[in-house]
Amino acid sequence: QVQLVESGGGLVQPGGSLRLSCAVSGSIFRFTDMGWYRQAPGKQRELVATITRLGGTSYAGSVKGRFTISRDNAKNTMYLQMNSLKPEDTAVYYCNGKQPFNKWGQGTQVTVSS
Repeated sequence: QVQLVESGGGLVQPGGSLRLSCAVSGSIFRFTDMGWYRQAPGKQRELVATITRLGGTSYAGSVKGRFTISRDNAKNTMYLQMNSLKPEDTAVYYCNGKQPFNKWGQGTQVTVSS
């Protein structure tokens, strides 16, 4: 069964940066298109960035030009570099398949506030 462990969140001032990591157990990672999702209080979970197994990327309009998704298939790890953070980026961030697995990790809290 796939295990997803997100890390790297924290409190940052507007304009700051954070780098999130997602460790994925098992051998399925390198064959799977992956994504970063986020859920703000009172809102539905949304997909913010995806990366194919070969490294092709796409982004939601709200983060395009500020966030960069990447992956290291040798380490079964995916990353999200977040720059120029805004208060509206505050949310719990999750990783999962672009077609989500039937299990989610605990997520990592990102809070952007002065």
